[in-house]
Amino acid sequence: MKNEIKIYLAAPRGFCAGVDRAIEIVKKALDKYGSPVYVRHEIVHNKNVVESLKKLGAIFVEEISEISDLSRPVIFSAHGVPKKVPEEAKLKKIFYVDATCPLVSKVHRETEQLYKRGFDIVLIGHKNHPEVIGTMGQLPEGSIKLIETVDEVNDLKFSKPLAYVTQTTLSVDDTKEIIDALKLKFPEIKDPIKEDICYATTNRQAAVKKIAPNCEMFFVIGSRNSSNSARLVEVAKKSGCEKSELIFYGKKAPLEKIKNCKTIGLSSGASAPEELVQNFITEIKKDMNVSIEEVVTANEKVVFKLPKELN
Repeated sequence: MKNEIKIYLAAPRGFCAGVDRAIEIVKKALDKYGSPVYVRHEIVHNKNVVESLKKLGAIFVEEISEISDLSRPVIFSAHGVPKKVPEEAKLKKIFYVDATCPLVSKVHRETEQLYKRGFDIVLIGHKNHPEVIGTMGQLPEGSIKLIETVDEVNDLKFSKPLAYVTQTTLSVDDTKEIIDALKLKFPEIKDPIKEDICYATTNRQAAVKKIAPNCEMFFVIGSRNSSNSARLVEVAKKSGCEKSELIFYGKKAPLEKIKNCKTIGLSSGASAPEELVQNFITEIKKDMNVSIEEVVTANEKVVFKLPKELN
């Protein structure tokens, strides 16, 4: 006889508006200009998405210098790029479409405005993440100071007025700790006009927080290089489900462990297709009697327009 298991399914989960838009940009560009279309960096951090776009005729490169046919369009990923990237494309007369998430572009514009107004700028984010490289690359080198932890706040020294911005995919709670430490040390520090952590990151973390305390294990479907997916695993652990793990491309569901559970939680990062969540559930159903409770903490209705070049 099969064991019974209850799956608490987080909602919202999976694709956000910025990811939807970025994938749509690649597909529309292939329809309009034919293949190949080049994409600088993974369009979103998910191997399944990248592989499916490769089959349609997208070629992924890390730098513009790798593009062999300069007559073909290039698309910049949803994470955003440093200023020098579109400048290089213009120099080489390559036609490009920018798929940067509009919420990341907002942070870019914010940093430029602050710089023009004479502020020193602190960026809270993860070193070497493409979004952070893109944001820091909006201004001359050394104009933005990156910090990753509360401890780093102690070493900061500034003479000019100070402002902070954040990466859009951080842990809401961890970021709040860093912001509180900054405000304690620099009471005059300027907040962003509107919070930089994006609505999708906040909503997905809130759903996980609600479910995790009721679960023996928690699974997040997403890629290892996906910041928002990694944060969801951390949030699940901090919210009371120590046995939380990331299920990434090529990793099998740990069915033997799952069979010993009565309740598990399930969510997916903002760049993970829903089909992967359903495949995971189907795998479990082969061995167990599954009941599913979808826990909805927010309804997302955000849609971003496509760039005018593709309309």
